[in-house]
Amino acid sequence: MKLTWFGNSAFRIHGGGQIVVVDADSAPQIVAVSELVSGADHVIALDGAGEVTDLATWKPRARLRLVDGGDEVRPVQIWRAGDKCLLIEPDEDMPLLLVAGPVPELGRWVEKAVVVLLGQDLAARGEQLVARAIPGLIALAGADGEVEAAFARLPPKLDGAGLIALEPGMAVEV
Repeated sequence: MKLTWFGNSAFRIHGGGQIVVVDADSAPQIVAVSELVSGADHVIALDGAGEVTDLATWKPRARLRLVDGGDEVRPVQIWRAGDKCLLIEPDEDMPLLLVAGPVPELGRWVEKAVVVLLGQDLAARGEQLVARAIPGLIALAGADGEVEAAFARLPPKLDGAGLIALEPGMAVEV
């Protein structure tokens, strides 16, 4: 999966053979929205897209057997999970959880997921996240001071989980 944060809550995600763009209109003015959404399979809003799900009981789809899969890729599934929280499940890839609001209750599936915390209060929300469940990777998308505060407080609590800072416009393979 390739994840590109453009600033604010704007993301371009390549996963499962498809492209998902989140909150294209929130991208900084230097980013051409038409280029950001070009070729996207899904253009969605962080706070209004997808079917609602409970992340404490949600489970990823079972992988397709080769004999059942054929040549077509299953579409990315997108779930809304509360205020400013979006779960993206690409086929044959790890789930991606974007959290700009409060950290929701999570199930064990998060141990194999990427969780992106974005916006304000990253250190406190990161501590709340790892107190509930340790994801495979935590990515931070926010102002420099927010990211620095999170890097000062989170590493001793990660229990082997990865922690990265996203830079606007720079793609990251996760």
